[in-house]
Amino acid sequence: MIYITRKENFNAAHKLSRTDWSLEKNQEVFGKCANPNWHGHNYQLFVTVKGEVNPETGFLVDLKWLKQVINANVVDKLDHQNLNLDVDFMKGKLASTENLAIAIWDILNPIIVAEGVQLHSIKVYETENNFVEYLG
Repeated sequence: MIYITRKENFNAAHKLSRTDWSLEKNQEVFGKCANPNWHGHNYQLFVTVKGEVNPETGFLVDLKWLKQVINANVVDKLDHQNLNLDVDFMKGKLASTENLAIAIWDILNPIIVAEGVQLHSIKVYETENNFVEYLG
């Protein structure tokens, strides 16, 4: 079994808040992330796939194809958007990095599996110090 990772970047705004909570409760739980005027991050996305090397190509997967899949299905929909308002696959979800990683998995997994490899992990860096890794 071999693993290969593709890294992509995107910038997006969001806020963490629940509509059924007061502003005070949201600020108590989510702190600065509940800012009513939003805030943004320069996210880094790492998509790791796993499987066996194809003896004919020497590849696990064509990285050009993986880049296109990630960009067309995820990054192009997230980059310079508001996660709470503009991103269809985040509608109705709290825009946490954890929920974002799960949503990205749900989008990419069936596409990658159809290519004959397995999605191993989605890793989303929100800041250089904070990241989420989701293993499905």
